[in-house]
Amino acid sequence: MRRPLVTAAALLALSLGSLGAGPSDTPPLPDRLADTGGGTQLITAEAPDTGSTTGTVTWWERRGGRWAEAGSAPARFGTNGLAEGATREQGTSTTPTGLYDLPYAFGIEDAPAGTTYPYRKVTEDSWWCQDNDSDAYNRWVEPRPSHCRAAEAEHLVSYGTQYARALVIGFNYDRPVRNRGAGIFLHVNGREATAGCVSVPADALAEILAWAKPERRPHIAVGTSSGPTAITRY
Repeated sequence: MRRPLVTAAALLALSLGSLGAGPSDTPPLPDRLADTGGGTQLITAEAPDTGSTTGTVTWWERRGGRWAEAGSAPARFGTNGLAEGATREQGTSTTPTGLYDLPYAFGIEDAPAGTTYPYRKVTEDSWWCQDNDSDAYNRWVEPRPSHCRAAEAEHLVSYGTQYARALVIGFNYDRPVRNRGAGIFLHVNGREATAGCVSVPADALAEILAWAKPERRPHIAVGTSSGPTAITRY
């Protein structure tokens, strides 16, 4: 009779262990964030730590009153990792952490089929001003005004791979702080880590653009798995 007792005990232990270890016990990431922006769509860009140049971008939506994953892709971050968005400095090649809106999309290529998000087509005259002395700091300019020096601006059409398609991340956008940073986007992967943006494969970005709906007010949360810049803090 001892063997059945041991077997029963072992089965009970395994059963109890599985109850505590199931993936359903962990709330989806959006439920663990301090804020999701109030919309019903959300993009999360999570890196293991501030020194990481890679991580994961996941896009979520509310279904039946709950957050559900709509897609996921490997992501790249700044060459020098990530930095707290509120204190980040321009020129550091770090991706700013925080929760941001997504003002509009743009690209050298046409918008993917099904896109309803505001989408601006890049032309030869399209620039993004990063000149701290310009009135157009951290803004799309077309054509480039004389007060925005070419050496302090990105000629968007010159980045045929990265800016084939992109989403503007609202970092330092509404009320730009000089020297905080400009031109932070979710764009297509280049050859390596970014200068501070978040990037994903081209097919993933096409899927995100067709999925994002302005009426659902999508935001993006950028952060690390833990620590002072943990994504759950934003």
